[in-house]
Amino acid sequence: MSRLRGPDGCPWDREQTSQSLKPYLLEEVYEVLEAIDAGDASALKEELGDLLLQILFHAQIASEQNQFSFDEVVKDLADKLIRRHPHVFRHSNDVSTITTSTDVSRQWDQLKQQEKSTGQGHSSLLQGIPKISPALQRALQVQKRASRGGFDWATIEPALEKFKEELNELYSATAETIQHSSEDVIPKQDLKNQENIEAELGDVFFALVNVARFLRVNPEEALRRATNKFMTRFHFVESQAASEGKGLSDYTLSQLDKWWEAAKQQERQSSPTSHRIEGATT
Repeated sequence: MSRLRGPDGCPWDREQTSQSLKPYLLEEVYEVLEAIDAGDASALKEELGDLLLQILFHAQIASEQNQFSFDEVVKDLADKLIRRHPHVFRHSNDVSTITTSTDVSRQWDQLKQQEKSTGQGHSSLLQGIPKISPALQRALQVQKRASRGGFDWATIEPALEKFKEELNELYSATAETIQHSSEDVIPKQDLKNQENIEAELGDVFFALVNVARFLRVNPEEALRRATNKFMTRFHFVESQAASEGKGLSDYTLSQLDKWWEAAKQQERQSSPTSHRIEGATT
């Protein structure tokens, strides 16, 4: 990497900054996730290499600016792993109660909070959760942190009731603010108090994420898989129309629904467990 960014290196590599590399870093993370979902070890190996390249790139840029080196990144990580795992690297009575993954997570958060505390003001359990994270994932992390701090229900039932409550409030907000329209998508000019609707919809999402947490389902993963499933079915519907030399707009919704059901039936035949996630999309 030093050679690539050197005077006789690559012009493109020399031009890059930490800011310019941000889109590539995010892209590589998603490609790693896709390789994991595909169960493709060869692709995963390649994508992990591409992700490591981004880490090396950022470290090299920082080194050139006399900020830190790649070796310092690795050393800091090793020190953190040792510091955050006293039950593994230090044998003392105060860590003998660490026996489950829940204990480990709680201890990790406590140690992290201690590290980030400056001794001035309040140090929050929610400190350090990136604001730029995908919304569903960020909501899940916030709820997990709050739960590990003791702010949580004991069972899933109150979480489900809260979801129903928020859903009812969304129904009320839309009933009060949306004028009658014959269109499938309500035009913006027919919406009143849009901010209230957005707030109620946000509450529904947040409450549903909490339900997902109790069910030990990652909402980001669940939605991504549901979207992938929708795309697969939609491609099937498109292919049926294309086989007759037509487009989707040439058919009635009733015919499109028949192809959609055929796509679902095809899934059931190819996967004996597909019925478990049936109904995620309609």
